[in-house]
Amino acid sequence: MPTIQIATMPSEMDRCFPVMRQLRPMLAAEEFVGRIQTQQAEGYLLAYLESDGAIVSVAGFRMQNLLWSGKTLYVDDLVTDEAARSKGHGESMLTWLIALAKEAGCTTFMLDSGTHRHEAHAFYFRHGLRISDFHFKLSL
Repeated sequence: MPTIQIATMPSEMDRCFPVMRQLRPMLAAEEFVGRIQTQQAEGYLLAYLESDGAIVSVAGFRMQNLLWSGKTLYVDDLVTDEAARSKGHGESMLTWLIALAKEAGCTTFMLDSGTHRHEAHAFYFRHGLRISDFHFKLSL
């Protein structure tokens, strides 16, 4: 069974980039590690699942305490390599994240998903997640 690890070294972060870019195509390879390190200073963690020597699933997340939800594990990014989907990797990552949240004493697990990501929505529904809020954005 593949294990999930936290990327702490720049070389590990670099290896996560091709999969993360499938979710975040605007990211530039030369900026990726620096951006991850900036977010790490704010509590962000980058987890990855490796199978047969290749990174197949990546998740960026953080623990935070919110007035309305208490201790919360928030997933910023969750993506499985397009070539490795429907093989249980995404389910392994999601299950691991939820277990981590429970182990850390979180009362809430949440993530946002783009409105156009219908397959991801179906995946989340199958795993018990429900739509609870609207997320509003203003580009500045």
